[in-house]
Amino acid sequence: IFFWRYFVVRITGTVKWFNSKKGFGFITRDDNQGDIFVHYSAIEGEGFKNLEEGEKVEFEVVQEEKGPRAQKVVKL
Repeated sequence: IFFWRYFVVRITGTVKWFNSKKGFGFITRDDNQGDIFVHYSAIEGEGFKNLEEGEKVEFEVVQEEKGPRAQKVVKL
């Protein structure tokens, strides 16, 4: 049996880029920990889920097998 550690931290950042056709992009973290992957399904809210370059966001960081990703992304 193999277990992965799971922890969540809520931080802020700025959208580096987001491809609305492919549904993913990257956010530059304000805590200077580099860029983090974001998938459209992680964006909170109703309707079409999209992020704009330069937009400020708050999100949770989840550490997974493939590395960190953003979840529960909220536009500020």
